[in-house]
Amino acid sequence: MPSPIYALFRNAILAEQQVLCTYDGRHRELCPHIIGTNRAGEEAVLAWQFAGESSGKLPQWRCLKLANVRNARARSGRWYEGGSHKTTQKCVTAIDLDINVHVRRLR
Repeated sequence: MPSPIYALFRNAILAEQQVLCTYDGRHRELCPHIIGTNRAGEEAVLAWQFAGESSGKLPQWRCLKLANVRNARARSGRWYEGGSHKTTQKCVTAIDLDINVHVRRLR
């Protein structure tokens, strides 16, 4: 059974909502794109971080283990898609939901 944080991120993808949260002690503002589990079977999300705190330049792609996410909430706002994919993502190996495959193709 998915965790409550997983459900929040999954619903945000379906509604194209931003997610605000704390991850690794830093405030993040994200648009989640792909959710599922990683190679270790942990809940994970690939998200475009467009604002907040970061150890590097923003915006950029982030791979988050959902067990490490704190104080998450979804909000309406501009949807950010991120830059081009130069390599195949390895964050989420068992994909449950991908905005480009499951959400946008249904429209």
